[in-house]
Amino acid sequence: MIEKTPQESPFKIFIKAILVVLFLYLFLVSIGLMGAAFKGYGKGFAEALLATTSNSFVGLFIGILATSLVQSSSTTTSIVVGMVASGVISIGNAVPIIMGANIGTTVTNTLVSIGHVTRREEFRRAIAGATVHDFFNIICVGIMFPLELATGFLQKMATYLASVFVSFGGVKFTSPIKTATKPTVQFITDFLTKDITVPYNLGYTAVLVLSFVILFASLYFIVKLMKSLVIERVESTMHNVIGEKGIIGILAGLFFTIIVQSSSITTSLLIPLIGAGLLTVDMAFPITMGANIGTTTTAMLASFATGNIAAITIAFVHFLFNIIGVLCIYPIKIFRIIPIRLAKGLGNLAYRKRRYALAYVVGLFFVLPTMLILISRMIK
Repeated sequence: MIEKTPQESPFKIFIKAILVVLFLYLFLVSIGLMGAAFKGYGKGFAEALLATTSNSFVGLFIGILATSLVQSSSTTTSIVVGMVASGVISIGNAVPIIMGANIGTTVTNTLVSIGHVTRREEFRRAIAGATVHDFFNIICVGIMFPLELATGFLQKMATYLASVFVSFGGVKFTSPIKTATKPTVQFITDFLTKDITVPYNLGYTAVLVLSFVILFASLYFIVKLMKSLVIERVESTMHNVIGEKGIIGILAGLFFTIIVQSSSITTSLLIPLIGAGLLTVDMAFPITMGANIGTTTTAMLASFATGNIAAITIAFVHFLFNIIGVLCIYPIKIFRIIPIRLAKGLGNLAYRKRRYALAYVVGLFFVLPTMLILISRMIK
């Protein structure tokens, strides 16, 4: 590891700190561009896709695919809320889609981890750090999906809570990170898709390619600069503040995600730290769980403003799914270590054969759900 030498002047340290902020901003812009590109490709398709299911199993995979396409569980949840409110789909059919959306939303930080592919050891750590979120949500679905099919407990609990809170007023939050990056993302997206006369899909392809170029470059410099600046201090702080106290990590992930209004931003920001060796997968795991809960709260509060019982019910389904998942898995050590070991195992596999990581991303988030949806249509 590269450490800061005592000879470095305060001015040099200051310049490095400014560069870290600059590349961190570009990193966040790249995530915004990636989301804009996928939304340009897939939002209309996702809306049509979500309206076509009455089967719980298909709904689960539609939730994964639709959210992977738009890279936002909030977008999927909002579409589902609107469809439930207008009677296009029932609350019962919407619940599996919400579960699938929780898996699909992890695609962003997993794609971010691919940015470390040229540096094998970093890539091993980054893949493990990203996919612990995937495996946690997959395990949550594995536990709660069959229980929901058998008992409808999430729908019943959410319906009850919605009836209690339906008269509450909504609260709207503004994410400072989204506010800071939105003008740049909008300018680049508009320039490549509207100002230049190119076919619609070609413009969004250019946005996607540029997002990956910025992502790779910013990750490289963030990791390099952070290693030289703060490696000992960050490692010490993380171990002292989080250490074995996972509840602190959960609360940190929860509050930060409420502020930035995106679990994808929270978990994606962890990837460079994990890749650089500043944060271990074990320490990042509770932060990820907190982010999972935090991403539901602003949507839940905002849904109160609608006064629509269906909207509030779906928001509570999302909240209950995430908080019950944390309560079921984290307190029990044998459950808690499963997603961590699976993620580390995939990281080791990616270290040996990097193409397996790409196959995992494409297979889990796009190929598998698409195939199962098509098969279900064929055997109808």
